[in-house]
Amino acid sequence: MTARVGGLWDSLLGEGRRWWITATSDSHVHWTRGGSDFWPGEYSKTYVLARQDYADIMDALRNGRIFVTTGDLITSLDLTARSQGKGAAVGETITVSRRNRTDVEIEIRFRPLEGTNHNGDRPQVSRVDLITGHITGRASSLDADTNPTTKVVARFGPKDWHKQGKDYVIKHTLRNVETDMYARVRGTNTDEAEPLADGKESPWEDLWFYSNPVFVHVR
Repeated sequence: MTARVGGLWDSLLGEGRRWWITATSDSHVHWTRGGSDFWPGEYSKTYVLARQDYADIMDALRNGRIFVTTGDLITSLDLTARSQGKGAAVGETITVSRRNRTDVEIEIRFRPLEGTNHNGDRPQVSRVDLITGHITGRASSLDADTNPTTKVVARFGPKDWHKQGKDYVIKHTLRNVETDMYARVRGTNTDEAEPLADGKESPWEDLWFYSNPVFVHVR
């Protein structure tokens, strides 16, 4: 549901729904005990931008200040959109003028794992994708589960990001934004152009992270 560009998640975002993704840590029988599950947080993690306060954590969950990752591929992720002196972060909306054929500056900032994950690996990010889609309103069909406007607008490799302190930073300009839209980010340690269905490979060799979207409103 999350991996398919232009799929169900994008169809919900394209209808204007603030639909946030989280990672699952549901665990029944651990893989070391004959099952197929990890301990909560051992493989997949949900990161929430909040203070160590119950109310603030719930507010962040409700408002999409979240990113998810598997295998500790990264430990920090920020996605911001800026234009005309205004800015918005994940879960937020920036409003721009239609008359000015506005450019929107996207900044992606991520931090890789410094130590090792639960498999004893130190995974490396090999690619980051910037994905955008238009917000067109409620679909005419209740069975619709696609957003055909969604696409990967840019792919970035190690040569495209630069280091600032412990973070890696990517900047990209969306030119002439004329319609309501959203932008989201994913990254991987693989060379897969799109996430493939899981086979018998080790899950630790197939790692991804996803941000929730930032929104652009044009008026």
